[in-house]
Amino acid sequence: MKTRLLAVAAACLAVPLLASAEGQLQIPSFPELRAHATESVDLTLGWMPLHLLGWLMKKTDDPDAAQVRETLKGLQSVQIRSYEFNSDYAYPQAAIDRVRAQLSAPGWSPLVQVRRRGDQEGKGKENVDIYVALEDKKVKGLVIIASEPREFTIVNIVGTIDLEQIASLSRTFVHPGRTLGQLPPQA
Repeated sequence: MKTRLLAVAAACLAVPLLASAEGQLQIPSFPELRAHATESVDLTLGWMPLHLLGWLMKKTDDPDAAQVRETLKGLQSVQIRSYEFNSDYAYPQAAIDRVRAQLSAPGWSPLVQVRRRGDQEGKGKENVDIYVALEDKKVKGLVIIASEPREFTIVNIVGTIDLEQIASLSRTFVHPGRTLGQLPPQA
């Protein structure tokens, strides 16, 4: 669960990040899973809502707000699919594997891959993959896939951002209910 929360926090930290069609994955909307999930997030924001958000942000002297506004200009889309269930493996692992298979295409590089086996009954099992698409020291896409027996999350952010902007944005985008003090220092 901590790894999944870290992955979601990393996605939130990176939300004002990335772009270009090459970073866009085909992620199913999983409508059948929403009916069975105890919690679900199905978010897709395209170019227009993201840029509208940047436009609506008040122009202040706050450097963090200015940084977020500037970063939103480079975003093309954000997709988040996250589902939690009452029973183990109530979701189709094959669908997640099809999304993961798209990351073997040219341009994608693995950044983090975590595999925790868990105990003999599978409790504590976690898989986390974080991939980036880079071009000329610019992030063009970010994908996070985190799965556990009772939940999974897929995040795909498409856009352009300079890598130097990522650290300054970490103060702005943190998973709800978490503080930066609850994240490991490298986050």
